[in-house]
Amino acid sequence: MSSTLLDRLINDFKQLPLDDKEYVADVIRKQHIEAKRETFARRAKEVMNNLRKGKVKKGTVK
Repeated sequence: MSSTLLDRLINDFKQLPLDDKEYVADVIRKQHIEAKRETFARRAKEVMNNLRKGKVKKGTVK
């Protein structure tokens, strides 16, 4: 995202009424959580594939 677009987004956000700011913040928070969830799920699939292919070493801390 370009800095001018980000600056415009921030300036537009400043102009919103408080209720709209809260709504936008909630939407962004939920989208961020969903993005983290998708990243975690993708990584878990990668780990399981590596485990099935035998690319993971199993053992104890010792």
